[in-house]
Amino acid sequence: MAPIPPARVAWYVTGRFYESGEGQDAKIEDIGYFLHLTGVHAPLFNGHPKGEATAVLTFRSEPFEAKSITNGNVSIGLDTVGKFSLYLNPEGGASFNDPASFSRGTCIATLQRASVVMGETISSPVLGGLAIAMNVFTADLVASTPFELNGMRYDLADLLPGGVTQWGTANASPLATFPPYTRIVAFTGSAIAAGRQ
Repeated sequence: MAPIPPARVAWYVTGRFYESGEGQDAKIEDIGYFLHLTGVHAPLFNGHPKGEATAVLTFRSEPFEAKSITNGNVSIGLDTVGKFSLYLNPEGGASFNDPASFSRGTCIATLQRASVVMGETISSPVLGGLAIAMNVFTADLVASTPFELNGMRYDLADLLPGGVTQWGTANASPLATFPPYTRIVAFTGSAIAAGRQ
């Protein structure tokens, strides 16, 4: 299986950021599922409608901290280096009301962010106006396990040996929360294959 060439689209994902705790004790984790993974020639959903409940490839990060810096009307977050893992669950069944459901199934890969992640949030001066958040990071592939999907065998060590660089966009207006989370926002991510070091 040939690797995805550097700077070519590797994947598209969507998910949510979950924040718990307050102030210096706040922790964030992100969870979600794959909309596309280049090189995988099999359906990424096991039914309709397409969404988290039918997604067969999901991801979940370890909880991490974010430090904030303000520059005028731009809020900047510096997220600490951390890991996130990809999971294969052919049965699907993930739910945004149950973050742990995104780490069910078989862990097929773990990536580690290569440096601090910078994100920025821009809010409208109009009450209720659009608020958008963006971030970018590079992550190295640190572990991979071959997996089978729809009768074909895959391995992220073959597809993405150099890891990825991902750009994310979020609607910074929060969604409804539930304990223990104090803030939840939805996002999308677009990644390209990173070259080997």
